Amino acid sequence: MTALLESTGMRDPATLGDMIELRAEVDATDAALCDLLAHRARVISRAAELKTSNGWPARIDARVDEVIGNVRRNAEAGGWDPELAEVLWRELVDWSIRREQTALGRE
Repeated sequence: MTALLESTGMRDPATLGDMIELRAEVDATDAALCDLLAHRARVISRAAELKTSNGWPARIDARVDEVIGNVRRNAEAGGWDPELAEVLWRELVDWSIRREQTALGRE
């Protein structure tokens, strides 16, 4: 397990003895993911502020490609499907760009 998972108190699925424990772990994992995604949204809000002062566009294709490449590598290293990771992150990135465009007044 990664240090992040260990620091959150998440448990190794192999140690979960029944469905009650497993469901509790799923719920705890979902809550942690929501916290992380909320943090990412706040980071995106800050990016929009910085882009405004720099005159940058919301969408920078090279950065989108970099983010997707990173998430595919991270997914593979973490033992889950990079294709699924890419689908999820493309939606997340598109949402983030729309949020930045709104903040930049460039819908």
